[in-house]
Amino acid sequence: MSKQKQGPFSPDVRERAIRLVREQTPQHASQWAAITAIATKLGCTKETLRRWVRDAERGAGERPGPTRVEEDRVKTLEREVKELRRANEILRKASAYFAQAELDRPIR
Repeated sequence: MSKQKQGPFSPDVRERAIRLVREQTPQHASQWAAITAIATKLGCTKETLRRWVRDAERGAGERPGPTRVEEDRVKTLEREVKELRRANEILRKASAYFAQAELDRPIR
């Protein structure tokens, strides 16, 4: 399976940031306001923190949609299907080639 892109922030920092957003949201006008305030303090972009929070919400079942793990699994399976289709096409052409060669061979 493919490795997930880590970026400059450790998983501990991500977990802490997500926890801070959840704790601080009631004290702000919206979740976006909490994200903006916390992202500035952590030194990450607002969009990065928003993605972390959305991924955590999907992972916890609070938000509909596939989790990051499920998305990675789907990508891996799609890649495998593509490779298998390519291999099947090669085998189909080889089979047709050898079948035609067998028909063209003189009978003894």
